[in-house]
Amino acid sequence: MDRRTLMGAAAALSAGTGSARATAHERRRPVPPGFLWGTAISAHQSEGNNTNSDTWLLENLTPTVYKDRSGDACDSYHRFAEDIALNAALGFNCYRFGIEWARIEPSPGKFSIAELDHYARVLEACHAHGQTPVVTFNHFSAPLWFSVRGGWEQADAPDLFARYGAKVTERLGHLMGMATTFNEANVQLLVQVMAPAAPSSPLRAQMLAAARRATGSERFTALAYADPEISQPLLLEAHRKAYLAMKAARSGLPVGISLTTQAIEPVGPGSIAPAMEAKLYGGWVEMAKSHSDFTGVQTYTRFRFDAHGMVAPPAGAELTAAGYEFYPQALAETIRWAHRAIGKPIYVTESGIGTDDDRRRIDYIDQALDGVRACLDEGIPVHSYLYWSLLDNFEWAQGFSKHFGLVAVDLETFRRTPKPSAYHLGAIAKAGRA
Repeated sequence: MDRRTLMGAAAALSAGTGSARATAHERRRPVPPGFLWGTAISAHQSEGNNTNSDTWLLENLTPTVYKDRSGDACDSYHRFAEDIALNAALGFNCYRFGIEWARIEPSPGKFSIAELDHYARVLEACHAHGQTPVVTFNHFSAPLWFSVRGGWEQADAPDLFARYGAKVTERLGHLMGMATTFNEANVQLLVQVMAPAAPSSPLRAQMLAAARRATGSERFTALAYADPEISQPLLLEAHRKAYLAMKAARSGLPVGISLTTQAIEPVGPGSIAPAMEAKLYGGWVEMAKSHSDFTGVQTYTRFRFDAHGMVAPPAGAELTAAGYEFYPQALAETIRWAHRAIGKPIYVTESGIGTDDDRRRIDYIDQALDGVRACLDEGIPVHSYLYWSLLDNFEWAQGFSKHFGLVAVDLETFRRTPKPSAYHLGAIAKAGRA
């Protein structure tokens, strides 16, 4: 792709950041053997031109809630080798990416050998560059045909997802290091926790009406717009069935669950925080205990609740560009929660910040890693730190306006330019210290 030549840009940072980089890792202590340092991306957000997906349809409707079309995105579909090589050159040993269901199964029951071969090449590139590939089987988007028939509100959705999981694992499982079925399987529950009584957006309703007209299906729905009362039980069953199918195809492949694990904190007497925590995780704790080899923790901030509901961040609290509180300490809280509640090996599969001030990204990383170190010192089995994201990419309804990446991307030339934070975290990873 485009990153190999960018390593020369490190020289521009050497004069100003050499001592800072030394400080970044010298004050830290070695992590356990086998610890994974890396970055994450998703298929739809980075690959571009995912034209058979439900999200592509929604972006291109009028009206739509999406600020931008994903279009070419970062063109990672074609530039994956460059992205993986850049990840390795920065000092990381792990690359988390998504395979796109809509590409692999573009019509019901018809699997594309060419697309399976494509993802085989992505996985082989990971191994060629010493990267452990962590593969997400579904990162929100789904095949258009799946959503046209009712998506995650249809009773046979778990069987369809398990069929896809089995097919991919049979073909590609031997090349994977680890896998998760869903990205943030409980994300619908997070929306309920954050805004339990929020009225439905008129623009959202108009977009869905336009999608139903465009597809000729009154059943059309996508994951973000499905009724959680219907879809969450089906997602739980889909994970269970896919887990069993994937393990049957490749028994030695670690298959886990990644959850959105924002810290839930009480404020004052009678706080409803315990109830909100229970709502956030629904049935996923018990599912993780019975049908998961590890827990993927994905943490960005905290939410605080008093006796009446969510309360605003403390006076004077810093907010990120994405609008939530700058609170990297949340990561340690959620690692401890996962250890108490689930008790499986823990992988930080996402930790990051949306900001245009890269100095604050560095500060966020350092403080998040302080939390990882504290958890390791407590004997908690934490096995990775994967930053979201390698690239500034397509942030769903926010389009390209929010920047989480360690690497900037020119959306016309697709040139990748690592930021100081990329070298900062890479130096820590190379030293193997947290």
